[in-house]
Amino acid sequence: MGVSIFEPINLPAGFFTLGFYAQPNNRMLFGWVLVAKDVSGNSLRPPIDYMELGNTTSVVVKQDGPAYFWQPLCPNGYGAVGVFVTTSPVKPSLRQESISCVRTDHTVQMSEADAWVWGIEGVTVSSLRPENRGTEAAGVYTGTFSFQQLNFPLPSLSCLRNTKFDLSSMPSQDQTRDLFRAYSPLIYFHPNEEFLPSSVDWVFSNGALLYQKGNESNPVPVQPNGSNLPQGGSDDGLYWLDYPADESARERVKRGDLGNTKVYLHIKPMFGGTFTDIVLWIFLPFNGNAHLKILFMKSLSLGNVGEHIGDWEHVTLRISNFNGELWRVYFSEHSGGSLVEACDLEFQGGNKPVAYASLHGHAMFSRPGLVLQGQDGNGIRNDMARSDKFFDTSTGYEVIAGQGIVEPPWLNYFRKWGPTVQHDLEKTIDGFAKTLPGFLRKKFRELTDKIPHEVLEEDGPTGPKVKQSWNADE
Repeated sequence: MGVSIFEPINLPAGFFTLGFYAQPNNRMLFGWVLVAKDVSGNSLRPPIDYMELGNTTSVVVKQDGPAYFWQPLCPNGYGAVGVFVTTSPVKPSLRQESISCVRTDHTVQMSEADAWVWGIEGVTVSSLRPENRGTEAAGVYTGTFSFQQLNFPLPSLSCLRNTKFDLSSMPSQDQTRDLFRAYSPLIYFHPNEEFLPSSVDWVFSNGALLYQKGNESNPVPVQPNGSNLPQGGSDDGLYWLDYPADESARERVKRGDLGNTKVYLHIKPMFGGTFTDIVLWIFLPFNGNAHLKILFMKSLSLGNVGEHIGDWEHVTLRISNFNGELWRVYFSEHSGGSLVEACDLEFQGGNKPVAYASLHGHAMFSRPGLVLQGQDGNGIRNDMARSDKFFDTSTGYEVIAGQGIVEPPWLNYFRKWGPTVQHDLEKTIDGFAKTLPGFLRKKFRELTDKIPHEVLEEDGPTGPKVKQSWNADE
């Protein structure tokens, strides 16, 4: 569909352009770039020259006109955070009104591609973000983009830095709750889903047990708030959680209880405190078994492969602290996930984005349908669909972490939320392969060899605070 490039115009008095904005044409206009005002009198300077980074004159594609991309060359002690674009091969003006260089103590020197915007025939257009991101990182998302073309110089671009990273730009606790209520997602579960979420205290109150290595015969009932769970430490295999030995009680806990479900909110600064991430953690007492699609066999059950006690998933709302708008939503998907622009989301009831949990595995997706973990139309199935099994997160939530928040004891339990059960995966998979027609066996083995073992093993997960994303970017 191509790409469009936008130049900021009608800037407020005293503000200057730092770069241009680019986005693919298959999306409504949804984006921004920061502009800057020189308060100190020496924070911004005009370029001293430009270097061409490439152009589209030789690109065989329909164009409204050729585009020429220029790297601003800045005075010593200043750097560029965006490129300048013209429709002619004449170098841009060296006036500061064209584009400004930023004093280097207001920048972080490293930036990297945030998202691939468009590319063809050795040309790549990518939006930019700070390379170092997380709750302690001061780099600011500027909204500019980078351009690369074969046989031309590589661009050298920085990102802005929040030099007053004291969290003063973060919303208050009351404002955060208002933002969450405005954007609280609806989570839909598949109509065939047997294993639904619950609150943590519901699981603890219904017979969850704490096991200790070397004393497995004497498990301890977990207190409703988790106050008797070991705190801190690491995932060292010394402790783990499991459910009651009584079969009926165990099955009841495994199936969860939508009526006793909460999402647990972690409020964290992002991009130097210019954005607020509201991370919604949801606990599901049990992860169901995996199903495989292979050639004409649409859904082959893999028995107990993929099952495990305890399942933590999350969705992250990324909200701008400039204007309070929802910008992106992150959907956790097994060991990875997807950041989706707000303009590409499905909404319901106004500003509430919709999430879909996959059948049995509970990976979060922004759209219903089928997503395969595999290749060539074969793989582990992730089935998502709307049903009457859904959770409006605004009806049950608890803020568990953030500035000034007292954390519940269970949050600092860093061991497994379920036991590790050793399966002979090779034997199990060989058993399935023998039930298939001969011409399918090789294909089945090729496919299962490429499935990550964490999808196939029965291994309880660790809690939210142990995840890499807790203090990092998604």
